[in-house]
Amino acid sequence: MAKNNTITLYDLHLASGATISPFVWATKYAVAHKGFEMDLVPGGFTGIPERTGGKSERLPVIVDDGEWVLDSWLIAEYLDRKYPDRPTLIGDPSVKPLAQVLESWLWRDAISPWMTCYILQYHDRSLPQDHDYVRSSRERMFGRKFEDIIIGREDRLPQVPPKLEPLRAALRDSKWLGGDTPNYADYRALACFLFLASVADTPALTDDDPLRLPMPVFRFSDTGWFVALAQRAWEHATLIDD
Repeated sequence: MAKNNTITLYDLHLASGATISPFVWATKYAVAHKGFEMDLVPGGFTGIPERTGGKSERLPVIVDDGEWVLDSWLIAEYLDRKYPDRPTLIGDPSVKPLAQVLESWLWRDAISPWMTCYILQYHDRSLPQDHDYVRSSRERMFGRKFEDIIIGREDRLPQVPPKLEPLRAALRDSKWLGGDTPNYADYRALACFLFLASVADTPALTDDDPLRLPMPVFRFSDTGWFVALAQRAWEHATLIDD
């Protein structure tokens, strides 16, 4: 049982304190969904093996009363298995493959193009000690300099919102992707938009888009899917720094 109802979570954040990793975001919501407090271990892209004592090179990582769990999906499955008496994250076996299809679609049609539009902000907002790593690793990934990647972003940004209509339609017909209550599919999808909110220096979605998250990152003075999720998670843990 989690000591003092608290689970340690290794964060991956920007200089502002806002989490940058969609996978860490999803894990924060998973832990909060289960009703646990979080003891956040801060840090950026570099130094992860040192922070985790050599346990992992990637995040998220949680430690639950001495037990280390790596990988966001494995963490969600662990939480359901270890705490079946608390609200379920995955439940039916169909949730995982369906959520993975949803997430793959969002990464292809939203995250990837947004990344090419906000790659400079992704770099500039990271911790100073992470700048060299972020630039070298992402330029190697894209095969181009950041300054070349962002060319034409004003033309690419408007192409993304129409592709998100299936998600809007699903949320018009159902309160949550999980039905009457949120499940891990909701958190995996939300995490993609929280990534966007952490790096966007110009809006990617129109003011009246129900998928638009209040800025910065969260300030839920609005209504809608994201805000309801934020309020639910906020009952259990502070998800960003002020």
